[in-house]
Amino acid sequence: VQLQASGGGLVQPGGSLRLSCTASGRTFYNYAVGWFRQAPGKEREYVAARSRSGGYTYFSDSVKGRFAISTDRAKTTVYLQMNSLKLEDTAVYYCAAGQGVITSSLSTPDSYAHWGQGTLVTVSS
Repeated sequence: VQLQASGGGLVQPGGSLRLSCTASGRTFYNYAVGWFRQAPGKEREYVAARSRSGGYTYFSDSVKGRFAISTDRAKTTVYLQMNSLKLEDTAVYYCAAGQGVITSSLSTPDSYAHWGQGTLVTVSS
């Protein structure tokens, strides 16, 4: 499964961005999808995830209440809506997908077999 993350850019603090994750040639049916980010000089960090069914979404404490995950009806694109962005949200954002990812493992990068190339989000005034 080849994933493509897009939608990054430069935004001011308090602004919003929507990232997209698409899977080439297939859908996200029965795939858990996670979003991770990596800031310069820091380790990759879990941001958010949706369950295989798409019925449940989970967020790290640092983004809870500000970010949301949704999936289009065709299940070809998973979105990460980011609101009230902060300077510390600046990072390269990656989407990842995997089958058989249980809830307790959604925040673990090794749980995902497929990764996109990343899209840069810069929050700056």
